[in-house]
Amino acid sequence: MAYKLKTGRDQQLVADDDKKIRATVEAILADIESRGDAAVRELSAKFDGWDRDDYRLSDQEIEECLAQLSKRDIEDIQFAQAQVRNFAQHQRAALQDIEVETLPGVVLGHKNIPVNSVGCYVPGGKYPLLASAHMSVVTAKVAGVSRIVTCAPPFHGKPAPAIVAAQHLAGADEIYCLGGIQAVGAMALGTQTIAPVDMLVGPGNAFVAEAKRQLFGRVGIDLFAGPTETLVIADETVDGELCATDLLGQAEHGPNSPAILLTTSEKLARETMAEVERLLGILPTAAVARQSWEDYSEVIVCEDEAEMVREADRIASEHVQVMTRDPDYFLANMTNYGALFLGPRTNVSFGDKVIGTNHTLPTKKAAKYTGGLWVGKFIKTVTYQRVLTDAASAMIGEYCSRLCMLEGFAGHAEQANIRVRRYGGRNIPYATAAE
Repeated sequence: MAYKLKTGRDQQLVADDDKKIRATVEAILADIESRGDAAVRELSAKFDGWDRDDYRLSDQEIEECLAQLSKRDIEDIQFAQAQVRNFAQHQRAALQDIEVETLPGVVLGHKNIPVNSVGCYVPGGKYPLLASAHMSVVTAKVAGVSRIVTCAPPFHGKPAPAIVAAQHLAGADEIYCLGGIQAVGAMALGTQTIAPVDMLVGPGNAFVAEAKRQLFGRVGIDLFAGPTETLVIADETVDGELCATDLLGQAEHGPNSPAILLTTSEKLARETMAEVERLLGILPTAAVARQSWEDYSEVIVCEDEAEMVREADRIASEHVQVMTRDPDYFLANMTNYGALFLGPRTNVSFGDKVIGTNHTLPTKKAAKYTGGLWVGKFIKTVTYQRVLTDAASAMIGEYCSRLCMLEGFAGHAEQANIRVRRYGGRNIPYATAAE
């Protein structure tokens, strides 16, 4: 039976924090909806120390950001975007329109249509997370979205050159230097200067994730992608240093990013915990990583691989790094995860930055019902039908009429009956079931 060598913060305290976040976000979104640009400007000045008349970057400002990057920087961004684009193109090719004749004279089909406009949030308050621009903008472009808006917060008091370059090179149509709740609120609700979008995508902190949750319904969203989570599944085939590195590599995202070790080896568990302490003494981002490790992280020892699968599916982590003698066992048996990283040669950082899979993934157990951002998230699969012959219309009509009357829908039944009368030559009285 699984047991814990380390636990995180009391879950009631976490729930209390979530409640405060919900109230804050609700008030801010209401303010944006009521006052538009004025509210956005006040919020930007308050939270980001960033105030200007127009938050959309001009072509000149974009070019100035590009000029601040080296040739190697630009090439590296283009390489990463090429990997994301290539995989997204393969995914798009797998989405086929269909049209089939299901009965003689009855044709059904579906079409895959991209949404018209998307707002892409690119986090960048603590770190300039330019990779999020690849994941959202490039993928939306491949899907065929015609208007792509991006928002990223200022970094050290000005637009982050690397993020701006990534947004531009990915193909964003409108680039705004705007962060937090005010950014996603402005994109979703619209203001006097920012036209609203149909869908919001992209990761963010707890406030951004909650804003997306509250806006869902008014606009579509990709998924609930809050603070980063990572789960390392390991056995004695790897060592504590590798496990600790992969745990802290994600814990540095923020002070509330869970990093959990799941193992069948108590020896490895204790070695990993010791290595975490050693690395926290030298990691430049140790202050943030330590808070995550102490408050949100766990170390769980399991009896065997089957129990590790059960625990992993219960946790339903965003990222799952598998370093065991048989990683494919977890690929075959796990059902709840955002993305799997199989074997010690790969890691979450590869997926986050460059390998080509999308890094916008479900958190807070949303992996139990959804996967991550991919080209299909930007696609609406819509259906249509066509009836080619009188005989087919009359035949379907008779079944439809009887079923409508079984439910008590006389008006629905008459839609069917009139076709039976006109195309089948049957004299069916008004709003009665066909015999």
